[in-house]
Amino acid sequence: MLELIDLDREISKEQYDQVFPAMEAQLGQCQREARASGVPMVVVFEGWDAAGKGTLINRLALALDPRGFKVCTNGTSDEGERLRPWLWRYWNELPAAGAMVIFDRSWYRRLLENRVEGEAPGRDRPEYEDIQEFERQLTDSGVVLVKFWLHISRKEQKRRLRALAKDPDTAWRVGKRERRQHRHYDEWLLAVEEMLHRTSTPYAPWTVVEATQDRFARVKVFETVLTALRQELDRRANEPPPKKRPMPLPDDSPTRRQTVLDRVDLTLSLPRPTYDQELGKLQERLFELEHRLYTARVPAVIVYEGWDASGKGGNIRRLAAGLDPRGYEVISIAAPTAEELAHHYLWRFWRRVPKAGHIAIFDRSWYGRVLVERVEGFCTDDEWRRAYREINEFERQLTQFGTVMVKLWLHIDQDEQLRRFEARKQEKRWKIGEEDWRNREKWRQYEIAVTEMLERTSTTYAPWTIVEANDKLYGRIKSLRTVADAIEAGLKT
Repeated sequence: MLELIDLDREISKEQYDQVFPAMEAQLGQCQREARASGVPMVVVFEGWDAAGKGTLINRLALALDPRGFKVCTNGTSDEGERLRPWLWRYWNELPAAGAMVIFDRSWYRRLLENRVEGEAPGRDRPEYEDIQEFERQLTDSGVVLVKFWLHISRKEQKRRLRALAKDPDTAWRVGKRERRQHRHYDEWLLAVEEMLHRTSTPYAPWTVVEATQDRFARVKVFETVLTALRQELDRRANEPPPKKRPMPLPDDSPTRRQTVLDRVDLTLSLPRPTYDQELGKLQERLFELEHRLYTARVPAVIVYEGWDASGKGGNIRRLAAGLDPRGYEVISIAAPTAEELAHHYLWRFWRRVPKAGHIAIFDRSWYGRVLVERVEGFCTDDEWRRAYREINEFERQLTQFGTVMVKLWLHIDQDEQLRRFEARKQEKRWKIGEEDWRNREKWRQYEIAVTEMLERTSTTYAPWTIVEANDKLYGRIKSLRTVADAIEAGLKT
């Protein structure tokens, strides 16, 4: 592919002066329109060393309002990044609706360097799958993603590196890494060809920029960014916004099948003496396991979901009581803030991913997308339908990194929920509100949503455990034992 590209393409100064000033003005106007329409944009610059990435980024920035974009330069990762899944750093840099982020090198740096340096041998590296999923998730949510590969010949790279090295002001830009890339140009070329082939998709295609002449490269970059922005702005202007609607009450049907929730035995219980004895043992075991996690640098994510009043809070308190507070964090998920709503819905969860050796306990989680947001109509049908795949991809990347993943659904029946609601009215009025009663009225809709969630997101790497929680004591012990068993199993792998 790259061998067939004509690297001698040029634009005369007269042509450049005719078209480029207008492009700069148009880009500034498009940025303002994108900001008003809430269109986020990600621009990725990759290419050969000395191909002119910095120069092009600087020129692009001059045409933009600095209040609406940022540039991320991705060098060597620090310890905090190395202790988390590799895409964590890029999720943290994603733009809000209406903003732009320009990456001077990106998630492709790791892929290329691993390929050439031999740190991840073989053609079926997980980075390709991770990148394809990441980019599809972004573009599905409305992000405009433009990716540039700045291409120059080996001869041109040599000329530029020599010129940089001779100038005292730029000599620092030519180090061992740049010289090594030039020496192994042919190996890098093969890696780049594979990268372009495997990650140029309909939703995130690559644009190869013939970068021998600065004028030509500049015009092609501006033209590509303008075209992508205009297409998205036109699409949003011409297509009606998708409708959000609450989940309707399903019709009764004689063919309704028995679900996994129907088969749960909610009569299971535990005597108080047995509970007290088991609780103490489990908390001691968890304390020891937490320190083993830290020593082994294994992260853990524990997700609590369940019906209102199913006992999540009490369950989490007993779990936390057995842990060293320096090694865990309880993350209570409420309605998203304005900042969170301006990003992909997984953004706020990626930001809370624990570093290796630590535990994150989620009191409700990303499953709100397919539960409350689906039932109450806070997202579109397309958004909650694709969320099953996105959630499975998210959890696969966590577990692929080595994260111990525990997902608990605390299950109670309607009668037990009503009894607990009434008790709260008498004893803990602050724990019961109108929203709880409204949710109870939609029990059937939530039951359908929960069943589909369990069936579609219980995977081999992140299975669900249904906890029989009509008896709080039984539910607590089963939950803690499930967590302890999962951590122990994770430490053995």
